[in-house]
Amino acid sequence: MAATAFFAALHHLLFFIIAAVLAAELVLVAEPVTVKSAKRLALLDAHYGAAAIGILAVGFIRAVYFEKGWDFYAHNPFFHAKIGAFLLVALLSIYPTIQFTRWRRSAVAHEKPPDAPTRDKVRRFVLVELIGLGVVFVCAALMARGIGGY
Repeated sequence: MAATAFFAALHHLLFFIIAAVLAAELVLVAEPVTVKSAKRLALLDAHYGAAAIGILAVGFIRAVYFEKGWDFYAHNPFFHAKIGAFLLVALLSIYPTIQFTRWRRSAVAHEKPPDAPTRDKVRRFVLVELIGLGVVFVCAALMARGIGGY
């Protein structure tokens, strides 16, 4: 039982880390990019990636070895919706990640910072990621309650 609680807590903690990182990125991208903010964005994005990999690994461990067992999840449409939404969020994160890496390199080289339209586009991507994360959360709650399963 202790392992089940540990992995559940870790899974939730990683989810909230992802949400916090996206919220921080959303705030930082709203302002002109400086050397300091470009470095922060790149570091935050690295944490985001690590937390995303962690949540997938922990979620897999929970689904297969703990909780209700793989058969419960494999037949629940909200599980599939949750994984699909998570993958969509992951795909959406590629564009901001590329931009944050470019911005950090440009800032360190003292090149021109990104213009407002580029920042706005990245901000919209991050906002849609946050909304997608909300969909993941709702699907997870429905799935965990057995809604949609047999």
